Amino acid sequence: MATEVLIVGGGMIVHDQILPSLYHMQRQGRIGEITVCASSFETVRKLAEAEMVRRAFPGQTFHMHPQSDGGRQPELYRAMIARMAPRQIVAAAVPDQLHYDVIMTALRHDQHVLAVKPLVLQHRQAVEIEQEAKRRGLLVAVEYHKRFDDRSHMARRAYREGRFGEFRLGTACLLEKWYYRHSNFQNWMTTENSDAFTYIGCHYVDLVHFITALLPVSVSVYGILDKFPNGREGYLWTDGRVIWNNGACLNVQNALGFPDAAPGSNTQGLTMYCQGRDDGGWLAHSDQYRGLRYCYTAPAAFAEPSPDYFQYVDLGGPGLTPVGYGYRSIEAIVAAALRVNAEGAGVLDEIDRAGILATPGNSAYNEKVIEAARESIQNGGREVRCG
Repeated sequence: MATEVLIVGGGMIVHDQILPSLYHMQRQGRIGEITVCASSFETVRKLAEAEMVRRAFPGQTFHMHPQSDGGRQPELYRAMIARMAPRQIVAAAVPDQLHYDVIMTALRHDQHVLAVKPLVLQHRQAVEIEQEAKRRGLLVAVEYHKRFDDRSHMARRAYREGRFGEFRLGTACLLEKWYYRHSNFQNWMTTENSDAFTYIGCHYVDLVHFITALLPVSVSVYGILDKFPNGREGYLWTDGRVIWNNGACLNVQNALGFPDAAPGSNTQGLTMYCQGRDDGGWLAHSDQYRGLRYCYTAPAAFAEPSPDYFQYVDLGGPGLTPVGYGYRSIEAIVAAALRVNAEGAGVLDEIDRAGILATPGNSAYNEKVIEAARESIQNGGREVRCG
């Protein structure tokens, strides 16, 4: 019987990346039934009726829970996981502070886990997840999709071959559009739960490690309080400073504040300055401008669409085909879980050592950064050790 996938959560990342990626693998016959469980019927109803997803995957559907509008059911995922046969896949796509409970519930019921980033908010939780997964011979992987951008693989290979020299100074930014403030973010990305650095900046902390194999040792994050449309407060603008174990420094700026009228779905990029024996090295990735500039007439708009993260293309088959590193990331994690089922738990150590998939065993440094960053931001940006 084909492997079943349960998605816990039905928000933007499920609509934009996770569900269409899984639908494509289902269409290829690589996975079986897909179920989406959310806290409210309205969430799964909107996802089931999403026009672009239905157009891309005609005739494909998922099992939706709740099945009717009976009020919020935030604990429904527990019953849905409990009814699954062992060694299926649970995709944890819920707000940051809920990751731990969903992941541990899945592991205790012998399920592989695909988790959106960050894995959890505390390092001890990451260690507990690693130990529980290894004890049961299960895969847990964090969906850091920038790892599957070809330019990231190019940079990783060149850096580790010594072609850039040694990383010294870097800057990174990822600012999401202003309209994010009107989404469900305003109900959970509040001061007590998360912040722009924790939710967004972890991408670039992970990416610098992915490229260089360096480890972060201290962090300071200054956050600017702002209000969501519903009046709740959050650190919606952040400036982070991460020191690495070779003395290098990375500055990371994040926000829910990029103008809605600006081209592209956000603004983002990474610059790294390096030192060779007698000269300097330099890496600059403009991750927002991907070489396309369009001016539409219906409706009139200037745009810089990204062909790299996730797009639907017409390859002549039924519906549309998802392409890009957003799809490749989901595919790689699901394929790894299927491999563990087929070949046994012995391959888990190999997956950890390869370092392409982010697992609790090889990426828990990021939970140290996040834990230190949360302490720093709540104390005016003072430096906190995380090594």
